[in-house]
Amino acid sequence: MGTTGRGPVAQDPAGGNGLTEQESSAFRRTLAGLRLTFTSGVTGAAASAVVVGVILGRAPVFLTGGGVLLLLVLIGFVAGRRSPGPDAPPVTRTALARIEDLRATNGESADVPVEFRLTVAPEPADGRPAYRVVIDQHINLVDIPACRPGGTAVVEYRPDEPWEVRIVTRPTPEWSRRAEAAEIDSAPASTLVENPGLGEGSWCVLVLFAFLAGAALVVLLFRGELFTSDDAAGPASDRPAVTSSASVSASVSRTFTTSTTVSGPSSLLVLGRMRETVTELAERAGTSDVTAITVQERRMEIRGDSARPPAETLHVQMLPYELFPALVREARTTLGVRTPQSWRIDVAPDPGAWQGVGPRVRVTVTGVEGTAHLDADATARIVERRPVAKAG
Repeated sequence: MGTTGRGPVAQDPAGGNGLTEQESSAFRRTLAGLRLTFTSGVTGAAASAVVVGVILGRAPVFLTGGGVLLLLVLIGFVAGRRSPGPDAPPVTRTALARIEDLRATNGESADVPVEFRLTVAPEPADGRPAYRVVIDQHINLVDIPACRPGGTAVVEYRPDEPWEVRIVTRPTPEWSRRAEAAEIDSAPASTLVENPGLGEGSWCVLVLFAFLAGAALVVLLFRGELFTSDDAAGPASDRPAVTSSASVSASVSRTFTTSTTVSGPSSLLVLGRMRETVTELAERAGTSDVTAITVQERRMEIRGDSARPPAETLHVQMLPYELFPALVREARTTLGVRTPQSWRIDVAPDPGAWQGVGPRVRVTVTGVEGTAHLDADATARIVERRPVAKAG
């Protein structure tokens, strides 16, 4: 036999001591729900970090996400192993109640579910004025005649959750005599108390939203690397087998395109990584004279044409790759792109454009604000800046 409270609470205007316990109970439930929501958000972020770390080959991101997940599992395991002892049964008080109305909701069994509208009159020592409540309780058909509108019943209620009320169908002789002699006035409708807790469905939606929000936050932090597209080559060109076939075709067509994608936690901006990678590509292509070099966060490509005269080619080992990271940093911070998402370095021969004959180095940065360019000469000296155009 149990009762079911419903909906939000209507505060008791009398403001007795019982309301303090009621508010404390509601606060504890809300605090538990908020802790669950926070934990769900952290779990979503950690799971997303593991996936992003695998996709990008970022060991620190993967280890951070995995470590957080492991920590959450350990906390849950330790919390589950704790044995604080049996929970104390909830404190209940006995009182008299006036049956304002009742309605049977079903009649297919011996125990009939009945909806009661009661005025509960706690004992003076409880310090709570009379209040109204609506409950559902299964009553045996034998006891139904004793429950009539306007009659008095013996009930048990919880001081901390006064909407939890149960009609006592077999009261003690003392309480039976008190119920027969008592006359209880109806409490005002404004004293109706109901379960103040949020519905379980609401908490489930909030927890799910927190999980998805945590996962989306990590994806947004790495959106530049996750969604950067290679403009010059399709997905198949990143595979070593296709790269090798492109190099073989160079002897026939006299042109070649060779590219590679680096893996691991670091990018091509790491000192020495660009020169090492371009050397491998030149060995794969069979020549160090190329017509263009393209460098991105994790991808490098070289292109060549053996029919071009020497003035229209450049030697891959003659470029100051160690200074290129500084150019990228300068372009990302000084050209008006506040939230850079991707960058690219394009190197091509540029005879006579500036002093002497040498390659042109162009750094392109793309972000939410637009695209900006920075041009440098063969010594990585900046010769021109083209920041993002201001709106209006």
